[in-house]
Amino acid sequence: MRNVTRRDVDKLQEEIEELFADLWQVPRFSGQRHGFRPNIDCFHTDNPHALTVVTELPGVDPASIRVVVAERVLVIAGMRARPQVAGRVYQQMEIEYGAFRRQISLAEEVDPEQARATFERGVLTIELPVVDRAPAQGRVAIVVESR
Repeated sequence: MRNVTRRDVDKLQEEIEELFADLWQVPRFSGQRHGFRPNIDCFHTDNPHALTVVTELPGVDPASIRVVVAERVLVIAGMRARPQVAGRVYQQMEIEYGAFRRQISLAEEVDPEQARATFERGVLTIELPVVDRAPAQGRVAIVVESR
């Protein structure tokens, strides 16, 4: 039998919280759902030895994006604002707008001081160098470069 670590328990708790958050959302087809939840891919590479997180953020102003790393957790937050046009009367509304916040548990220790975040054509790419030991720092904000 496998020993359960604190990290395993924390990861399970995060997955359960995300599941419940999704369950309480109104289905997209009902027309009453509000909020924007961007899609994310996270993958590991060997050369360079890094974790890369790719987030789809179409229509998001790069100035609104906040990226923070703390204790093996990456947080991506921001806002996709609904364009304001006087006299607009909707016939159909399917595009989701509003504040968003995604929290990703990192499978490995990373050096957030050496991380790079770029925003190009609606896609945010964050490269986090993997390290053997976590640097002795708390919460680190990563500057997003817009291309």
